[in-house]
Amino acid sequence: FGEKPFSPVMHEEAPAFSKTQQKKIARFRQEADLLYDRAVIGKERSFTIIAFPVPEITEGYPDRDLSASYDEIFRSVIRINTLDYVTYRDVQARIIEVLDTACSVRVRGRGENRTDLTVALQTPSDPDRQTIFENCVADVNIPVGEVFTTPSLKGTEGLLHVTRVYLDGLLFEDLAIEFKDGRICDYSCGGFNDPEEGRKYIEENILFHHETLPMGECAIGTNTMACAESVRLGILERLPILIAEKTGPHFAVGDTCYSHEEQNRVFNPDGKEIFAKDNEYSLLRDTEPEKAYFGCHTDITIPYEEVGLFCAVRKDGSEVPIIREGRFVLPGTEFLNEPF
Repeated sequence: FGEKPFSPVMHEEAPAFSKTQQKKIARFRQEADLLYDRAVIGKERSFTIIAFPVPEITEGYPDRDLSASYDEIFRSVIRINTLDYVTYRDVQARIIEVLDTACSVRVRGRGENRTDLTVALQTPSDPDRQTIFENCVADVNIPVGEVFTTPSLKGTEGLLHVTRVYLDGLLFEDLAIEFKDGRICDYSCGGFNDPEEGRKYIEENILFHHETLPMGECAIGTNTMACAESVRLGILERLPILIAEKTGPHFAVGDTCYSHEEQNRVFNPDGKEIFAKDNEYSLLRDTEPEKAYFGCHTDITIPYEEVGLFCAVRKDGSEVPIIREGRFVLPGTEFLNEPF
């Protein structure tokens, strides 16, 4: 990772799909995903993925000269990629312990961030043996640092907003996505003279020509070291999603994290089984597979400095703050603030 990111300028002369072609390409992504699943059986294989910076990461910053050398950046990424997973596992278990008592989470932005979001959580049938969130350390996705779940679509409402984010190398400014019943109902972004061009940009690069997408993931990234180091080095905007998703709360639109593997049993280090893997769409996989999956999953991270509040909301209405004003405040998670 680290190549110079791309900020497109729309031109009338640029080739574009027709409405019919847009529907075909969306359908192709779904069909290709289903074919891949038939050929590569999830329960019979696994993977580990890790990212390293390329030398180009020190070049191409129009607003400043990067003071950090490539050697310094590379060594910093090595530190991030080799953090002690046991420490994070235990801290994340504390976060999950609280989230497992909640029926929803409430997220508010601060400063220029207008996020005002309620995410409904699924309810375990056997709380002693089941958990809502997966404790993600560094066995599959490196580096360490997140807890995540599949939200319940019904009851998930509100605005997800980030002031500036790169998604798959493309810049989105003032990105706003509105959810109703867990599905995208409206969206916009800045950086274009015509607001309709901003909508088209989202349709092509987040919605991938689907009329709507569900929220497929709700997560808290806990790798504050990655956040602090990338800010210090000036490379935050160049981070790949593999690292960027660990640098704050994030929400994915599209398929769930367990796409095509919902029937595989998964357990946290404490022995509890993760049960929140399906949503209203993926449950159609046996009867209407063409409606179950979308062939995409895009993570959108809210940086810690833009988070006013991330709290667990219990059935009685009481709230347990996990992040407040960009810092972890849940007892037992104070360690995560040290890099700041």
